[in-house]
Amino acid sequence: MTVLPERYQPALGLYETQKAIGLIKNIFQVKLCAALHLKRVTAPLFVDPATGLNDDLNGVERPVGFDIPAVGIEGQVVHSLAKWKRLALHDYNFFVGNGLVADMNAIRRDEELDNLHSVYVDQWDWEKIIAPRDRNADYLRQTVRTIVSAMAETQHTLRSVFPQLTALPPLGTEVSFVTTQELEELWPDRSPKEREDAWVKEHPVTFLMGIGGALKSGRPHDGRAPDYDDWALNGDILVWNPVLERAFELSSMGIRVSPESLDRQLTLAGCDDRRSLPFHRMLLSGELPLTIGGGIGQSRLCMLLLGKAHIGEVQASVWDPETLGACQEAGVVLL
Repeated sequence: MTVLPERYQPALGLYETQKAIGLIKNIFQVKLCAALHLKRVTAPLFVDPATGLNDDLNGVERPVGFDIPAVGIEGQVVHSLAKWKRLALHDYNFFVGNGLVADMNAIRRDEELDNLHSVYVDQWDWEKIIAPRDRNADYLRQTVRTIVSAMAETQHTLRSVFPQLTALPPLGTEVSFVTTQELEELWPDRSPKEREDAWVKEHPVTFLMGIGGALKSGRPHDGRAPDYDDWALNGDILVWNPVLERAFELSSMGIRVSPESLDRQLTLAGCDDRRSLPFHRMLLSGELPLTIGGGIGQSRLCMLLLGKAHIGEVQASVWDPETLGACQEAGVVLL
């Protein structure tokens, strides 16, 4: 459901918004690549489902499929590149300490549309090879701080070009780290999203750790596929959105599963049937490198840095009549 703030006025018009989006995407990618030692690569829009490379997200979303007569298979539009990136690092002979980043464009047909969610998803999808000694929470935290610093530096450059954006609060670089279990113990009677809002309101830049596995209540904070993130070493970068006055997810990321944690998580998730898929066989046998990676929302970052109230102000998609009507009534122009 789309809920727009009262008396909302965008800081930039349509033409300036397009200029600013281009600037954000160029600047942030350069800063991210320099900070994490990444190389940009070309990525697929669709994959063969028989490879096991598509992202199952929460396990209920239906991928978009289409027949490819010339190849004799059913193609599947990616939900994300989470697993493809790890295989690419192996195939392209990347080495420890270096990684890749790609523009990921996806269609998520079952997304519930609101201010933050669209059927069209665009991300910087990145992945980096790490050494066994780096599979720990300290390395994860340092990587999070590096990404947040790149975001803040991008905002600083953007505001020098568009001074009208200085009315928005600056993005801080002090990151609060908290686990999903800690939030459940603080507010056991609240929903996961309500817990996030309460915490992030007081801690405007937060990394929420431990997503996917069951908490002491027996329920996970949120769903996460069992075959890319290690549920004990992952999380979301959340910031306080001053326009929408709510917690705002910019990135989902984590240290990826080892053969041991994949073996455990497949069983916990009831997904043992995936063990026979090519990607999973390689991972379980130790053929793939140890990695850390994630996705950073391109439209989400643009939305935040430009002070937009709806994701449709920074990306072109399709919307339901209720959303179109609410935006038209509020004077919000969707691309």
